[in-house]
Amino acid sequence: MKFMPYPFERLRILLKASKSKKQGLNLSIGEPGFNAPNSVIQALKDNAELIRFYPTLQPDLIKTQRDFIQERFGVQLKESEIVPTFGSREALFNFPHFIFLQKEYIKKDSPVMAFPNPFYQIYEGTQIITNAQVIYMPLNENNNFKPSLSKDDLERVDIVILNSPNNPTGQALTLEELEKWVKLALKYNFILINDECYSDIYSNNPPPSLLEASVSVGNTNFKNIFVINSISKRICVPGLRSGFVAGNSEILERYKIFRTYIGISIPTTLQKASIIAWKEYKHAQFIREKFRKNLSLAQEIFKDSQIFPYTFYLWLKVQDCNEIHLNPNHLFNDEVFCKELYEETGHIVLPGSYLGRNDGGIGYVRIALTQEEHIMIGALKEIKKFCDNFIYTHACSNR
Repeated sequence: MKFMPYPFERLRILLKASKSKKQGLNLSIGEPGFNAPNSVIQALKDNAELIRFYPTLQPDLIKTQRDFIQERFGVQLKESEIVPTFGSREALFNFPHFIFLQKEYIKKDSPVMAFPNPFYQIYEGTQIITNAQVIYMPLNENNNFKPSLSKDDLERVDIVILNSPNNPTGQALTLEELEKWVKLALKYNFILINDECYSDIYSNNPPPSLLEASVSVGNTNFKNIFVINSISKRICVPGLRSGFVAGNSEILERYKIFRTYIGISIPTTLQKASIIAWKEYKHAQFIREKFRKNLSLAQEIFKDSQIFPYTFYLWLKVQDCNEIHLNPNHLFNDEVFCKELYEETGHIVLPGSYLGRNDGGIGYVRIALTQEEHIMIGALKEIKKFCDNFIYTHACSNR
């Protein structure tokens, strides 16, 4: 069993020997650079003394998260159809693990997972720890960065993880596309999970939830259907670690028991603050507007790049072809770009190849548009100038 280093550790190693000419921005990580709501900070202070007690699940937290789903997606959940979690990462790791412990959800001797490529690396983590076979669903220009599976893959897969809106591409599936996925999950009897952590980041029209799609096709008990979400991006509180899994109650009832054994109870202090946080619709709109302005700024500067309206990332192509190029030091073009960009400007961005396997993400970099607009504008203009020159000097000889 071998886990790959996280992308940020690989980036640290890539840049270790490099020296930048000046101070730049760290745009490699999706951590919003804006203030958290004062109401949440005050709630943490007011409930700090509760750390002397063992955590117990607060019914008000469940109610508040159900209210959020009702308000945001128009879906009314039963209390048994949602489980608060310690952020989304732990659930994305241990929920598929829990599913595979239930042998009835494995079609053959060895479990099979499918997820997009490139991807959020925690998907690979749960695939590794469960010793599951993996089916990569490529996201590229040819398929408009949308995942799909062949009939043969659908027949053998046990868990499919979608990520809509998607990190890193920013693409989102329509309600009709999500409905098709629900129907496939029922027809081929696999567990379908949508990672919806970016569901509240959009420019104009809000992206749909897999829960909406399930209800829309008549699967009102959410058979085989789950979503995982977090408040981190929505109101700039990644340190609060507040998320949930929602979907089929029969499986979630057993998952609740499983969670009591793995030591990830949410501290009551954080639960109290989370109750306030999930109600912060006004602050969510305030943050969304900041991201919208930054995305509009990126679209203005990178006119020839495809930028979807469901993200705070710029998924930037940094080569003039779709071929895989390695330099003499065995670095892909996107790694060379990040290294040279840092040395020239001080700005840190993430190689797309660190977010994928095989050829997933190669030739792209991910740039987090997470700082104030007046800070982002200068950095994006510098990156654009550097990018144009980089593509020119690294032109594909086969074109």
